[in-house]
Amino acid sequence: MTDSSCLLLRALSALLAYPDAPLRAALPEVADAIRADRELDASLRADLLALADEIATSDVLEAEGRYVDLFDRGRRTCLNLFEHVHGDGRERGSAMLELRQRYLDAGLEPVADELPDHLPLLLEYLSCIDAARRRETIGEVAHILRALGNALLKRDSRYAAVLAAVLALGGEKGLDARAPVPPEEDVDASWEEKPAFAPPDLQPAVAPEHSTT
Repeated sequence: MTDSSCLLLRALSALLAYPDAPLRAALPEVADAIRADRELDASLRADLLALADEIATSDVLEAEGRYVDLFDRGRRTCLNLFEHVHGDGRERGSAMLELRQRYLDAGLEPVADELPDHLPLLLEYLSCIDAARRRETIGEVAHILRALGNALLKRDSRYAAVLAAVLALGGEKGLDARAPVPPEEDVDASWEEKPAFAPPDLQPAVAPEHSTT
């Protein structure tokens, strides 16, 4: 990946942040990073720009309410990745510690109020490491990104474009609007443990929180 890809990953991280005043102020810069990128195809860049425009032009309370409804009220669209595979299981703690150590090794100090598996934070990390490790890390969580992105597609959310972009940057299979997404009501049934960082060809289940950059 090129330097423009590093900027793109930071832009993608910003797009997934809570749409408050600081994010809105940064949207022109976010849009410039998307336009400058040459890793993604034109249609995907257009989808990302449409999301940035939607955030910028929406009523503030409407945009914030939409974000909370989408990412904070259901496991299927949670931005905390390990929630999708571990739920509240004890394995999540050890996976968090491993991921946090990856951040520290890359010189990235997670903010105190954000969990290591929060997707915007992971995208910041990806922007700080070399291209080979980026692709490897995206491959490890591709099954979660795909499930999350498909759930967003089912809800006709423009945020799905961010997940599609991350998968594309990792050379992974994209989203599929026809893929089955388990209903949210099933979330509290039995939550089968899946490996958080799995081989790229493994594709477990799905599901939700929020942050700022």
